[in-house]
Amino acid sequence: MSETNQDWFDRALRVIPGGVDSPVRSFRSVGGTPYTVVRGEGAYVVDVEGRRYLDFVQSYGASLLGHAHPAVVSALTEAVALGTTFGAPTPGEVRLAELLCARVPGLEQVRFVSSGTEAVMSAVRLARGATGRSRVVKFDGCYHGHSDALLVAGGSGVAQLGLPGSAGVTPGAVADTTVAPYNVVPELDETVAAVLVEPVAANMNLVAPRATFLAELRAACDRVGALLIFDEVITGFRLDYAGASNAFGVTPDLWCFGKVIGGGLPVGAFGGSARLLESLAPAGPVYQAGTLSGNPLATAAGSTVLEYVTPEHYAQLNARVDRFATDLTEAVTAAGLYAAVPRVGPLLGLYLAREPVEAPTNFAEAKAIGDNGLYAGFFHAMLQRGVALAPGAYEILFVSMAHGEAELDRAVDVAGEAAAVVAAT
Repeated sequence: MSETNQDWFDRALRVIPGGVDSPVRSFRSVGGTPYTVVRGEGAYVVDVEGRRYLDFVQSYGASLLGHAHPAVVSALTEAVALGTTFGAPTPGEVRLAELLCARVPGLEQVRFVSSGTEAVMSAVRLARGATGRSRVVKFDGCYHGHSDALLVAGGSGVAQLGLPGSAGVTPGAVADTTVAPYNVVPELDETVAAVLVEPVAANMNLVAPRATFLAELRAACDRVGALLIFDEVITGFRLDYAGASNAFGVTPDLWCFGKVIGGGLPVGAFGGSARLLESLAPAGPVYQAGTLSGNPLATAAGSTVLEYVTPEHYAQLNARVDRFATDLTEAVTAAGLYAAVPRVGPLLGLYLAREPVEAPTNFAEAKAIGDNGLYAGFFHAMLQRGVALAPGAYEILFVSMAHGEAELDRAVDVAGEAAAVVAAT
């Protein structure tokens, strides 16, 4: 008897809360049953029923080279034969740290962790410890992981499920967190330890920073002695060969990385100057630890990806995504809907509407479009035609280096068909 996506989801519901290990994977905001993936092939994934989807999820940005890239598979095959975890220093973590520091101007040291959530949580603790201050400023609609103090007014799955934050987070946990509108420089004072920002907001769909926003944040932090933290879990080494700080010419005090630097395996990292990082234990008083931090499989995969890609790869990807954005806009409009398709480098958003629409500049504007009810029908029409988008209106499209012109042209054709279906309802 063949197994179906429904069979697997039913099994998952019995032993996993909601049937998923991360809310963004649920189909709660679009309806229906999630597909269960058994393998990936470059730009594609295949589910338990044997259906092959052109994949624009790409593990929410982790798969820069596409799924199961031969160079990554080879590196992992070699690494796994040597052992999977040791709880001791390894050459692989040193090599990956050297790659990161050599690539990003101003980044002198990094500490590895196992997720983006951990990276941001640790960077915030370091900022508070190093400055002796308590208050952290974040921006409405930016998602920085699921740690208590940063879930308030988060994007991504928090927004998809219509939640203002999370049950179980006490008022005290968020008392020192101030929320400001994205693209507006907040008033800061000497109580602020850090300003935490996604350089490109990619968890409320895509909202680009206005031209001088990041530079103005840098200046505002400098005026009051606060630290500027770039959450580059999504933008890091996907937006640019050296990340967002290089792309925008603004240097933060602390960087947070994830996704790409693990080559598809669980990983995170935070870093900054050697002077600032010396506050971390064992050298300093700010405690942070993790048994699986610097895992040899994750560092092997991450090093392989970073050594493989070149500035030319990014230039080619940017050119493909630029044309894709234009073609996607035209296809949706020709089918009877309107689309805003903001692009920052290879990062791509998609907002659908029944009337002319501009790309949002903040979460309130993004939410007004994201909650108009059009995305669910579009998502399912795309999925039925073999193109997989994220199951929620607040995520972006991830185009990997495995997405060639043929794949993007096919996606445009399918988007036109899907938009026509939605426009007719």
